[in-house]
Amino acid sequence: EMPINWCTSCKVGLANEEVVNGVCERCGAPVVRKVKSEWMLKITDYAEKLIEGLDHVDYIERVKVSQKNWIGKSQGAEVDFSIKGKEDKLRVYTTRCDTLFGVTYMVVSPEHPIIDKYKDELKNWDAIAAYRDEAAKKSDFERTELAKDKTGVCIQGLTATNPVNGKEIPVWVSDYVLMTYGTGAIMAVPAHDERDWEFAKKFGMPIIEVVAGSPVSVEEAVYTDVADGTLVNSDFLNGLSVAEAKEKIMNYLEEKGIGNRKTNYKLRDWVFSRQRYWGEPIPIVHCDKCGYVPIDESELPLQLPNVESYMPTDTGESPLAAMTDWVNTTCPCCGGPAKRETDTMPQWAGSSWYYLRYTDPHNDKALASPEALKYWLPVDWYNGGMEHTTLHLLYSRFWHKFLYDQGVVPTPEPYQKRTSHGMILGSNGEKMSKSRGNVVNPDDIVQDYGADTLRTYEMFIGAFDLSASWSEEGVKGCRRFLERVWKLQDILTSEEGYSADLETKMHQTIKKVSSDFENLKYNTAIAAMMSLINEFYKKNSITRGEYKTLLPLLNPVAPHITEELWQTAGFEGRLYQAAWPEFEEEKTVESVVEIGVQVNGSDLTPDGSRKVNVRVPTGALAGKSQVSETDLDDALKEKVNSASEGNHSHNNKAVLDQIEQTDLDKLDGIAAGANKYVHPTSSGSKHIPTGGASGQILRWSADGTAVWGADNDTKYTDMSGASASAAGKAGLVPAPAAGGQAKYL
Repeated sequence: EMPINWCTSCKVGLANEEVVNGVCERCGAPVVRKVKSEWMLKITDYAEKLIEGLDHVDYIERVKVSQKNWIGKSQGAEVDFSIKGKEDKLRVYTTRCDTLFGVTYMVVSPEHPIIDKYKDELKNWDAIAAYRDEAAKKSDFERTELAKDKTGVCIQGLTATNPVNGKEIPVWVSDYVLMTYGTGAIMAVPAHDERDWEFAKKFGMPIIEVVAGSPVSVEEAVYTDVADGTLVNSDFLNGLSVAEAKEKIMNYLEEKGIGNRKTNYKLRDWVFSRQRYWGEPIPIVHCDKCGYVPIDESELPLQLPNVESYMPTDTGESPLAAMTDWVNTTCPCCGGPAKRETDTMPQWAGSSWYYLRYTDPHNDKALASPEALKYWLPVDWYNGGMEHTTLHLLYSRFWHKFLYDQGVVPTPEPYQKRTSHGMILGSNGEKMSKSRGNVVNPDDIVQDYGADTLRTYEMFIGAFDLSASWSEEGVKGCRRFLERVWKLQDILTSEEGYSADLETKMHQTIKKVSSDFENLKYNTAIAAMMSLINEFYKKNSITRGEYKTLLPLLNPVAPHITEELWQTAGFEGRLYQAAWPEFEEEKTVESVVEIGVQVNGSDLTPDGSRKVNVRVPTGALAGKSQVSETDLDDALKEKVNSASEGNHSHNNKAVLDQIEQTDLDKLDGIAAGANKYVHPTSSGSKHIPTGGASGQILRWSADGTAVWGADNDTKYTDMSGASASAAGKAGLVPAPAAGGQAKYL
């Protein structure tokens, strides 16, 4: 018997993993504690293997972190506190044995056996018993909430002794300590633990700082930044760092025989009994003479009986308990009377191994043949919700590792790759539920917009692994996109290949869509196809070759419309059977490359450089499958030098005008508006005047005239005529050496 999580609605016991924020993961009803006799699976024996195995699989990082946190491995020590006048000791587990000199009281769980053992000697037993009754009504989640009010009862009749300084300290009972974690008893160091500090302040316990560094007295505020630091008020540990103190006190505890190093896990054994009808029967009988006995293998699988009522009972018994004809049986060992186990297995029992059966589903001799298991395992890719990271994924990994140790399966891990999808929320940003009135019925979307629109929107709504809110406007946008795809028929030409001006774009799109689909980046793959379709409409034509490539790319997203368009265009066979388009790497390289450059002498940004974008023809780069930065630099210099010939004066615009209007449009870093060049386009000087003195700043008046001014002017005017503070100096150019010309390129 043990205290378990009990769902007040389902009327069944639950594993810790099935309790989420204090309620039942399945129905949302409150969960309380109830003492019952339960079957358990010893998953704790596999805690280390479950952690170690994560180093050999391709799981997304947050899945690995979630599993490791749930298993909760920690390195620390078990320390014995003697009970005054008794032979018994209270053993605690702590990761901070270096703070032992700061222990001023102890706390035990309401279920700790030491309470029952000495209840006749406790002066306030009635108060303790009443407190235990109240604690039994709470779930583990409620008991351990950090924000809850601290409650407890001091045990009058038992005190403990601090093993490092011999001081007598009180022992309290409080519900924030759980019997199911550690030893069911804790040492309290209120100076450096928030929960202990709040408890100590409420009940007037002493608070002793043992790690220096608190900016205020620990009587005023808890000091928890103690991962590093120097020990104080700690006798032989004084002056040591935290790491040094841990090692020294650990050796001391082991030498004195009052403690030992210990690796601990938060993971608890798996509660495997359910008090309901549906579920696999547990194939065990109980005989008064032989105890619990498994049924003979020839009787497997054990079948559930037909029952009139499937409802769970208020007594905590399974509905099967009332089926006496099924319950009463004979013992496989002695042949005497026995009773079947009436609890059933949880839903996770079947789902923890069903993937193995898929490898050989018709085998009536074994789970699966060794040949099939060797061929198929491990599963290449398992995608599922994050909510099952500490449920199905954890359970099935445990189950698989046990079968591996038994020689049943050939691999230590069931899944080589694990990804996780996000959740589609309601339009109000909350999880969809009927009670919130934000549920979207997919049948309605299919009816109003078509199945392909629904598929496209679900894949385009956002990053695959992130949650996103439903948007009716987004659905309409995807419908409009598919309509544009449909209307491409109107501009379809008879040309079989790719048009010269879109050849690079086609190969780039094939490459991106292929890669994005493989990496679950559906939204960016669809965006790439949208961009390609925009190009078709810009030139008002699409060749048959381009059309024949686009349709297979879009087919996984919108299979119905693309299949119909494929047939309408007269392409051979079925689209879903067509080969996936291929790209040529060398043809994904732009024939014109847009690169960022800095133009010396144009100090239009505070850091002394002028950042611009220039489109450079890559004729000089022809034949290169890969283009280096040096290649691009050389091509840029060739273009700039050509444009600069005969323009060595201050007229920078003459140079820029010869580069290309498209380049000028790409210049960034200048004030917004029509004036995008390094000089204004409004009336006034088109040239940068000479004669500026060192330290002066070039500025423009409102009419566009360029003049030199002192650097200490309080106000300047930028190129669009707006005022700019001297601190920003946006759009301003410093003067060259006195009497010199302003050289830009």
